[in-house]
Amino acid sequence: HTFWYKHHLEAVYCVAGNGRIKDLATGEVHEITDGTLYALDNHDKHILYGGTEDMRLICAFNPPVTGQEVHDEDGAYLPDSSDN
Repeated sequence: HTFWYKHHLEAVYCVAGNGRIKDLATGEVHEITDGTLYALDNHDKHILYGGTEDMRLICAFNPPVTGQEVHDEDGAYLPDSSDN
């Protein structure tokens, strides 16, 4: 899946399983295993790949998300407009 959180920063902690993440700007691929922590602190456009075991990830977003968001055509969540 391709994701681009252009309105949010994201930190992710893998608590089980494995996979890979590819930074689409640089082409770099990083392995994700149990205990891996990574941050998407530059609104990084990326692809997340599953591995040989299902991944369980804990994600923290800034600004926070509610869980009701839907990915748009870019793979991003729309910014929260409830404060407007």
